[in-house]
Amino acid sequence: MKLKITQPSFLVMRDENFQNRVNSLLFLRMEISYLMLGGNVGDRLDYLRRCVECLQKDAGNVTAMSAVYETEPWGFDDPCRFLNQAVMMETELDPHALLKTIQRIEQTLGRLRTHAGYQPRTMDIDILLYGNRIINTAELVIPHPRMCERMFVLQPMAELAPDLEHPVLHQSIKYLRELCTDSKRVLQKSISLQTFL
Repeated sequence: MKLKITQPSFLVMRDENFQNRVNSLLFLRMEISYLMLGGNVGDRLDYLRRCVECLQKDAGNVTAMSAVYETEPWGFDDPCRFLNQAVMMETELDPHALLKTIQRIEQTLGRLRTHAGYQPRTMDIDILLYGNRIINTAELVIPHPRMCERMFVLQPMAELAPDLEHPVLHQSIKYLRELCTDSKRVLQKSISLQTFL
C-alpha cells in the first residue's frame, strides 16, 4: 500500500504579503545608531570601558568608536573635565527601547539625577542619530537637538563618520563641524578602547 504524503496547507505560503510578514519576524532589521558617551566623575576612562561593555551586552553591536577626547563641561561650570567618545552601533532595538536601555546603563554606572539641568555625572549617553529617523516626542528627539552646537560631539563624530549626512539639515558632519562656533576645548587623548570591539 502506497501512502501519499501531502504538504500541510498551513505550510503553503502563496500569499506574498503573508510571506513578507513572516520574513520580517524571522529577520529583525538592524539599524545603525550613533551615540555620544561622556562623564566627568570618578575613573572616567573606566566608566567609558564599562559603558561600551554594557552597550555590547544589552543594546547591540558596537562596530566603531572614535578616539577619546577630554573636553570642558558644556552648559555648566565644573573643575572636572569630561572624557567623551562617539560610538557607532548596530541595534535591533527601536529608538524608544534603546533610550530605556541606555538609561538603565547610566543607572548601572552610578549616574544620579539630583536636579534638572546639567550636572557632573559618571556617565551620560546621548542618542545622536538613529538611521535616518526623525523623531520628536516628549521623551525623545532625534537627531539630538543640540549636537550641532557642541564641538565635543562634532569632533569625534567627524572622525567616525565625516561624510554622514544630518537627516534634517542635509549637511555632512564634517561641514557642520566647520560651521560650529563652540569655543570649548576638545583635546584628543592618546587612549584607545578599540580592544572592546
